[in-house]
Amino acid sequence: MMKRNLIIFLIAIILWGFGCASHPPVFPQMPEKGETNMGFTFSVENVIPVIWARHGLGQYTDLGIRVGIPLSGTGIDLNRVLFKRDRKWDVFNVAYNLAPNSSFDFTYYKFKGAKQITKKNPFGVAWTGYRCMLIPNGSYDNGANRSSIRFGMLYGRRLSTKWGFEVGYFHDFRSMPFSKVMTSNWDPSDTTMVKEYDSSYKNYPHKVEGWPTQFSRSTGFSLQFFMYLGPTKKKKK
Repeated sequence: MMKRNLIIFLIAIILWGFGCASHPPVFPQMPEKGETNMGFTFSVENVIPVIWARHGLGQYTDLGIRVGIPLSGTGIDLNRVLFKRDRKWDVFNVAYNLAPNSSFDFTYYKFKGAKQITKKNPFGVAWTGYRCMLIPNGSYDNGANRSSIRFGMLYGRRLSTKWGFEVGYFHDFRSMPFSKVMTSNWDPSDTTMVKEYDSSYKNYPHKVEGWPTQFSRSTGFSLQFFMYLGPTKKKKK
């Protein structure tokens, strides 16, 4: 157990500071109208922990707000449950994230709980997700297009009543050299096509003066640890 935790900690140290985007926290329970849950997020995207709160607007909708110090990591997002059956439920999330590379996230989550799961015992809840990430105005100005559009997947799990984690990667396919593009529509023997693609690729550098840009692979990495504080008291009607 200690060895596994040490490995996770070392991975976090290696990646720490390289990511310059931000993502919404995940509270793996169905929303309850009028109930507010709070917690902290510790992530490679933000050096300083981010505090967040999620408020149930209804049986299938909740609103999340988070604040980072300084503002990096601050954002707002909305969850909408699209499907619920037994231990499974699907959620669509729309988020805006304030960071050095501020972004919009569009994520489809699929949650699944263990058979013995109850509200007081949320062990074993796991989720996968598919995310489109849009950075409309990245930190690096390439003179042509500062936006980055990324696609990828994520995986998360609630480990206990207090802790959970999520890891994911989202890639900007324009920032790949031709040699790594795998598609049947491209002919490697066509030198004109290769030169045009490689010329375009140079407009999307991964690093400038040692710092990652919005096109960097490291910008697409996400590793988050969630600390759940539980619900606040409901207001009496």
